[in-house]
Order: sequence, then C-alpha cells, then structure tokens
Amino acid sequence: MSSKMDLILWRHAEAFELPDGGDDLDRALTPKGERQAARVADWLSRQLTAGTRVLASPARRTQQTARALDRRFRTEPALAPGGSVEGLLAAARWPEGRDAVLVVGHQPTLGMTAGYLLTGQPVAWTLRKGALLWLRAREREGQLQVMLHAAIAPDLL
Repeated sequence: MSSKMDLILWRHAEAFELPDGGDDLDRALTPKGERQAARVADWLSRQLTAGTRVLASPARRTQQTARALDRRFRTEPALAPGGSVEGLLAAARWPEGRDAVLVVGHQPTLGMTAGYLLTGQPVAWTLRKGALLWLRAREREGQLQVMLHAAIAPDLL
C-alpha cells in the first residue's frame, strides 16, 4: 500500500526593509508583495484540497501572505525567522501527516528544508520572495520518496 503527503513551502512575499532599530517580526508587505501574495494565493486556491492545513510564521509579513489565501491558518512559533528544518518538519508532521500542509515561512529555513528533503543533504536552496515549492512524499516498496510536484514564482503567474 502506498501513502503520500504534500508539503508546500511558500516564502512570504516582498516586505519592506527593516528600519534602524525596528523589529524584524513587524515588517509588512510592500504593495508589490501584496500583489505577489494575491497572485500565488489565487493559484493555490485552485490547487489545494479542503483538508490542507495552513501554518504560518508569527512574522507580520508571513501572516499577511497567508491571509491572501483567505483560509484559516495556524500561527506556528517554530516557523519564525531563524527556525530550523527540524522545527518546520515537526510542525508540519512530515511525512506522517495525512493531509497536505502549506507552510508560509522564511529563508533560509524553507530552502534548507527543500534541499534536505530532495537530496538527503543539508543543502541550502534559495527560494525567491513570494515563490513556493510543492513537495510530495510517497512510500513505495517500503521506501520514502520525495519529489518536486510544482515550483511557482509570482512573476510567472
């Protein structure tokens, strides 16, 4: 019997630069970032199942990106800037979960997670602002296989 789980890694859209003395968690999306989030959210809304869990970092820019999808989401402290691959995978319950999980988060954690899952090595991949990688895990003959299902950049939509 084969089982599968989807993990969608969505980097927050473009945000304003951090002002001197500012709080990184408080950075908001730029108008361009709002448009990026809306375009990717529109594409995602046509692809996601009703059971897809949505998790977002507590940072303002990720919360705004997740809100563009117009679905309920859970704020997950383990997804904050500086989070770990292990923390992200634990929050997503990868690969044991039954439903797809959409994680709205940050670099370098998202890229490191994708690199690790696809290569088995701690490779740091770059994920552009507003872009996503959709990974699919499946079990075949007792082995876990991870494949790239989709890669989307907001400027291509």
